[in-house]
Amino acid sequence: MLTQERYQMILQILNEKNAVTVSELAQAIGTSESTIRRDLNSLDDMGKLNKVFGGATSIRQTTGISEDTVSSREAIMSDNKNAIAAYSATLIKDDDFVYIDAGTTTSRLIDYIANYKATYVTNGISHARKLIQKGLTAYIIGGKMKPATEAVVGAKGIESINNFNFTKAFMGANGIDIDSGFTTPDIDEALIKEAAIKKSYMSFVLADHTKFGRVFPVTFSKLKKCCIITDILADKRYADKTVIKEVMV
Repeated sequence: MLTQERYQMILQILNEKNAVTVSELAQAIGTSESTIRRDLNSLDDMGKLNKVFGGATSIRQTTGISEDTVSSREAIMSDNKNAIAAYSATLIKDDDFVYIDAGTTTSRLIDYIANYKATYVTNGISHARKLIQKGLTAYIIGGKMKPATEAVVGAKGIESINNFNFTKAFMGANGIDIDSGFTTPDIDEALIKEAAIKKSYMSFVLADHTKFGRVFPVTFSKLKKCCIITDILADKRYADKTVIKEVMV
């Protein structure tokens, strides 16, 4: 394979995932890790990507206000989301009062919950249904329903959250960036997320590696306010900003 062909494949993969490891690229392209490292060095020198320890990230990507529906996001990075969700469920203890944010990865968290002594609160419409179907003690906050993400938002939702004091909050995010923090496209949804984090003793953002390096219009939290549970962390700079757990290394 010609060098330029490898460059094109690397950039295409990076454009899809936003962050990749050397081993991921070597396997996908069918070449050695040493060759990939040389390619990443060259592409970094050309300003095409950001080379980081163990891999690369895309040049900082700013995204607009459009947002995919739940059904379109459900199948993306499925195995990775399952691994993140399975680990997150082990953090729930008997006396916990847990907030579960709307989102596809947080929805999978419910599938792995084995603790029936904890109490759960959510703003996710489908999440609430899954919680009661499992026989868990659960509450849903009140407010305006947002069809695209099947989430409860608005002033009434924030008012509901402010009545609670959570021990743990499991949050979703559309983007994670060193400078911009945790971001999402929708102002109303950002305000709900911000309120839940403020009312929680510990907060965890559940996000696969494709979320890193992406920036959406509204920041709902600084990185230091939440721990991150992810599959693989390609850019180790994030580990200097907050506690990060990788579940697929």
